[in-house]
Amino acid sequence: MQETFHRSRELRRETRLLGAATYNLSRVLLGRRRPDPLFVPIRNMLYLAVADDLEIVFVDGAGPRHIQMAWQAFRPGRRSSLDAPVPFEVVYYTAESLQVLPRLQSEFQRALAHLKDRDDRGRRSAEVVPLAIHR
Repeated sequence: MQETFHRSRELRRETRLLGAATYNLSRVLLGRRRPDPLFVPIRNMLYLAVADDLEIVFVDGAGPRHIQMAWQAFRPGRRSSLDAPVPFEVVYYTAESLQVLPRLQSEFQRALAHLKDRDDRGRRSAEVVPLAIHR
């Protein structure tokens, strides 16, 4: 499946921290789909997140396919442990995206957890059931 998204001119860029749970889970789920990107529907906000090895972009699912915000330049090597937050850069492309970052971070974490639960249900190991043999 091929999707095309459009990127406007950058309005603003800033450095932030992404919680370890969110970063780690996004990498696990992305690794399960390689070489394809990871599509994460954020239903509560009508957004779609698309992650690849370089960035995570957020598209308003209700409108045209324009990127609202991108998370880039993740630097996991700068953290002291796996449960420490990861520095990254947020690039804002719309005025609306300047307002939604705090909510988007929490909703993205919830959407990742939901996606992992769905994935894990399909990956459950099989149980061996003894068969009764009648002779």
